[in-house]
Amino acid sequence: MDIKFYNSLPKEAKKIRELVFIEEQGFQGEFDEIDSYAKHLVLFDDANPVATCRFFQEEKSGEYVIGRIAVMRQYRGQNIGARILKIVEEKISELEGTYIILHAQLRVKKFYEKQGYTSYGEIDFDEDCPHIWMRKKVGGVKNE
Repeated sequence: MDIKFYNSLPKEAKKIRELVFIEEQGFQGEFDEIDSYAKHLVLFDDANPVATCRFFQEEKSGEYVIGRIAVMRQYRGQNIGARILKIVEEKISELEGTYIILHAQLRVKKFYEKQGYTSYGEIDFDEDCPHIWMRKKVGGVKNE
């Protein structure tokens, strides 16, 4: 599998997110202004785009935010989500990021915990779907 990074939202990432978040999960407000300045990653199986995510540095805190992680249905169960996270964490580490945060759907909280993320704050709702903020120190160091 090949990985490509983009400085703007590529059509492949848009298509994956449309299929996963809009068609499968029913979200309506999938695309926002963050897409215009975030970095985007797409994982390809030969020429087929199979997974995506975006990341950006939060201006106030300096933390990096990972989001919109999506894996095509036929590729789930193959640790691709974990692989995408690891690749983005390495990239953020190269950019000298210290902390990564993400806004996880509550139903996948355990997945992120297995990747070393810890939750903080209260559960909130994004389009009626419960979410929780999670955080990880870059480099796999235990959160302080």
